[in-house]
Amino acid sequence: MTTVLAMSNSTPENFVARIEALEIKASFADDALDKLDQVIIRQQLQIDLLIKEITDLRQTQSQDSTSTPRNLRDELPPHF
Repeated sequence: MTTVLAMSNSTPENFVARIEALEIKASFADDALDKLDQVIIRQQLQIDLLIKEITDLRQTQSQDSTSTPRNLRDELPPHF
């Protein structure tokens, strides 16, 4: 009941101010949503690239392991 009384006492200027405030909030929310969409798109592109790199590395590793056995002495750093 107090809400009805408060609304009946409101002036058109108050309604306009409240609507403008809501429009501003909605505008900021839309902007934040657009920014988050761009972040998600960028992250998905990075994920796709990483998946491709992992797949390529696995294929390279499987090809290397089947061709010749590894000798750990060949992989020692030069200072040893």
